[in-house]
Amino acid sequence: MSYCIKERAHSDLAKPPVNEPREPEQFLMQAPQGNPLLLSHTLQELLSKDSVQVELIPEKKGLFLKHVEYEVSSKRFKCSVYRRYNDFVVFHEMLLQKFPYRMVPALPPKRMLGADREFIESRRRALKRFINLVARHPPFSEDVLLKLFLSFSGSDVQNKLRELVQGVGDEFMTCRLATQAKDFLPADIQAQFAASRELIRNIYNSFYKLRDRAERIASRAIDNASDLLIFGKELSALGSDTTPLPSWAALNNSTWGTLKQALKGLSVEFALLADKAVQQGKQEENDVVEKLNLFLDLLQSYKDLCERHEKGVLHKHQRALHKYSMMKKQMMSATVQNKEPESVEQLESRIVEQENAILTMELRNYFSLYCLHQETQLIHIYLPLTSHILGAFVNSQIQGHKEMSKVWNELKPKLSCLFVGSSNMPTPPLSPPEGNFFSN
Repeated sequence: MSYCIKERAHSDLAKPPVNEPREPEQFLMQAPQGNPLLLSHTLQELLSKDSVQVELIPEKKGLFLKHVEYEVSSKRFKCSVYRRYNDFVVFHEMLLQKFPYRMVPALPPKRMLGADREFIESRRRALKRFINLVARHPPFSEDVLLKLFLSFSGSDVQNKLRELVQGVGDEFMTCRLATQAKDFLPADIQAQFAASRELIRNIYNSFYKLRDRAERIASRAIDNASDLLIFGKELSALGSDTTPLPSWAALNNSTWGTLKQALKGLSVEFALLADKAVQQGKQEENDVVEKLNLFLDLLQSYKDLCERHEKGVLHKHQRALHKYSMMKKQMMSATVQNKEPESVEQLESRIVEQENAILTMELRNYFSLYCLHQETQLIHIYLPLTSHILGAFVNSQIQGHKEMSKVWNELKPKLSCLFVGSSNMPTPPLSPPEGNFFSN
């Protein structure tokens, strides 16, 4: 395995000074032709940006698992690096710090005390979904934070990530269009935002239920495999029974012996059926459940973004306006009461500062809405993933039933000796006539 970046001076990852012009390719958003508010990506273009694999590399010390490392392999950067969960945490924190107005997917929870293998595997899957959503997000995919996380092989990746963000400012500070965002927004942006938020909330609820059912279907396939395996073993055990027949049953000795011989080898076919059922269940977990989880992670990040907008910049803007209103009242009161000129000047200075703060908050509010509008478009770009999910589900069912049917059909002739007619000639294994077992 080769690693493309060693410990070295990484000038290509160095952070630029805040006030120094940056290279064109480092800008998150340029002023493209037409309306920069509109995204022109397709789902296929997003998915082809990168494909990142996250595999477990457990490190054992003594008899207990102390910590887990992940091998993170990027197809785009042609690199494999080792990452700990805490590396993902710092990367996530820096993304939120630099892109507070974008959809930053949530990380899976930290390991609880006594975490088992199932929890660790579930977290690995979640980390894989997280990094792939980030790697395919238009602004994130072109940012140096992502490049460093996926390609830097030094031991201090967390410090390097922090250095990239320190002193640079968030996206509002580095985007050329930040102060012009209002000009690109539709007049009814607030109404559109409310409608989009409600629609995506409904989509999330439906996909959550679909994921729940898909998990149950995949789980049933695996449970079915276990039942088929046990069923075959019990038939084999019955055929291998060596208990001698009592003398009064000697007339049927040959029949029982023939039956036992046929039952004895059936465990092989039932084991094969069980294997096919497991394959189908695993395929549905990987191709259906995981895709549903990926989309749910994206939708959840949108819901989180909406909350950040309302509780963050919008709330701060409202507080700044309230503070400004109180200052104006104090100014009017001071003027009426003919207070000292010095105190009035100080109050005037504070009002000017507050006006500047309000202006900045207004610009941030519009930029936040600008980003929200783009993130909403991104959700709709991902919506055709529904057809991928349905296609994977249908193909899994078709392939699974096809392979199971083949084994059942191969098993059927081997049962011919179990069904003997009155003339001792083999007959097809028909179901007994209705009421045959219960007639008087």
